[in-house]
Amino acid sequence: MNYQRAWEFLDKLQFFKIKLGLDSMRIFLDRLGRPDRRLRFIHLAGTNGKGSVGAMLHAILSAAGFRVGFYTSPHLSSVRERFRIGDEYISEDDFAFHSGEIIAAMGAERITYFEFTTALALLWFAARDVDIVILETGLGGRLDATNVITPELSLITNVAMDHEAYLGNTITSVATEKAGIIKPGVPVISGVEDPEAAAVVAGSCCQRRAPLFRLGREFTFTVEADGWGFQGRDRHYDHLPLALAGRHQRRNAALALAALDALDGTGIRVCEEDIRRGLAGVRWPGRLEFFSLAGPLCGIRAGDRRQVLVDGAHNPAGAAALAHALANGYRRQRLIVVWAAMADKDMASTLGRITPLAGVIFLTRPESERSACTDALAASIAGFSGEVHCEDDVAAALTAAFVTAGPDDLVLIAGSLYLVGRAREIMLGGLV
Repeated sequence: MNYQRAWEFLDKLQFFKIKLGLDSMRIFLDRLGRPDRRLRFIHLAGTNGKGSVGAMLHAILSAAGFRVGFYTSPHLSSVRERFRIGDEYISEDDFAFHSGEIIAAMGAERITYFEFTTALALLWFAARDVDIVILETGLGGRLDATNVITPELSLITNVAMDHEAYLGNTITSVATEKAGIIKPGVPVISGVEDPEAAAVVAGSCCQRRAPLFRLGREFTFTVEADGWGFQGRDRHYDHLPLALAGRHQRRNAALALAALDALDGTGIRVCEEDIRRGLAGVRWPGRLEFFSLAGPLCGIRAGDRRQVLVDGAHNPAGAAALAHALANGYRRQRLIVVWAAMADKDMASTLGRITPLAGVIFLTRPESERSACTDALAASIAGFSGEVHCEDDVAAALTAAFVTAGPDDLVLIAGSLYLVGRAREIMLGGLV
């Protein structure tokens, strides 16, 4: 088995539809020797912010000297980005080796893409003997393939409407799925603010006798002129740095610090210097990621530059956070938007948060069977008074946007992490 063959095998699994349930995952892990039982976990769920919280925890714990595994999804450019220890992504050789183990264990059975990558992550982290794993759910929580583990701590970032076809069409049903990661006696960090969803989380914790620590009650954060502050059970910090932009990232950082606070008695302990170094150096590409792009590239002439902001906002809550950031920063003459979305998303509500700020919108479609067609996206913003252009090819859409934009304009690329990944690959190339 080599990397190319392993990647091609995995890629074909995308044609198998999403499957919710834990029985097949447990049976499959039994065949692999239950690598999860040799690991310690922080388990993350939530509608938005899982990756950002995970990236901050990873940065701080790594700064403290721990060997930290980080499993996240989706990837932007390469599937290898889903598997990380410290500054290292899984190598092509390790990817191929562990894929071979999984394929041998599968036999004639079928598993999903996400089940395959979850098993691969557990095998790699166990083989590398990491100190702790930050494990991010893929969809929901209760029936997510990652929910076969018993963690040191569970963390739910927030609950908002998303993936209604799988999680239900009420906030209570979505919260019930997210709260499914709560285990008996395992502490829970919650950033859930919606009253109905918060009641579901609190009820689940009470039923399972899981200690609950809530943002705004057991811990808080403040926004300061020169940083931000955190107040937890035993920790109080002022003037904290944060390399990630946006007020919502300070909220996410508070969840990460509350998690570290709750882990104090488990042997996973960090000092203030580790926290400051980790927060100052954390990177999470594709989330309010700003850079200046120089030509010649994508229609930008040699010697010219374009200001670019990429963000993975893909649901109404994520788009609201993006709109807030745009309204409170990123000076520009015009906002030129390149947008795509998955067909199962609330296209009108999500893009509708951005249209009041936009001057020109280019709608496109990354290579994915789930991507919404540009005509459907255009129909969702029929009331928009500015220019709307449809271009199925992402590279062509980027070129058109950069040609339209001037040096004082801002080009926003958002609406789908698949679009963000493809756009970054075109503009920057390589792994993130």
